[in-house]
Amino acid sequence: MASEHRINDHYLVDIIRTFKNYKMLGEAALAQAPDGALHSRLDPDANSIAIIVKHLAGNLRSRFADLLTTDGEKPDRDRDAEFEMDIERSRDDIVAGWNDAWSVALAQLESLTSEDLARTVFIRSEPFLVVEALNRLAAHAAYHVGEIVLLAKHYAGSRWESLSIPKGRSKQHMQGTYKRGMLPTKP
Repeated sequence: MASEHRINDHYLVDIIRTFKNYKMLGEAALAQAPDGALHSRLDPDANSIAIIVKHLAGNLRSRFADLLTTDGEKPDRDRDAEFEMDIERSRDDIVAGWNDAWSVALAQLESLTSEDLARTVFIRSEPFLVVEALNRLAAHAAYHVGEIVLLAKHYAGSRWESLSIPKGRSKQHMQGTYKRGMLPTKP
């Protein structure tokens, strides 16, 4: 039991770090996306950065609000409306929605205990252990943050600064001479 408790504690630390990393990655990508591109779509059926943020925020709020006591699909959530944008929202509005949702998610994550991981929660009336629900939610966040990064990189073009180790800098990174924020030299 003691080693299971330690594993659960380590899992909680790791899953919180994982969600915080996705939040920071998304924010760094959003910061590089030009204002004019926030509502741009690659094609008529594609989602814009603003729509992806709106959907992810809706999902995070719905799933994490009262995680342990209510179904993760809240009755007041209108998932379909998350994929519509009647008016173009400002960067500040988009970021505010992002921050509000992440605050709900991170507060709930940080309140969880080791014992909570074995509890059962429901998402759309389907039962999940908390640990399963968290893994599912992390995968969902990663999927959409990846979309945001891809679109932001596309729209930023040559102004894009890598959020990881840029191409051609792996050896420097391994040698400890690469520092994040160093831009690769352009040929």
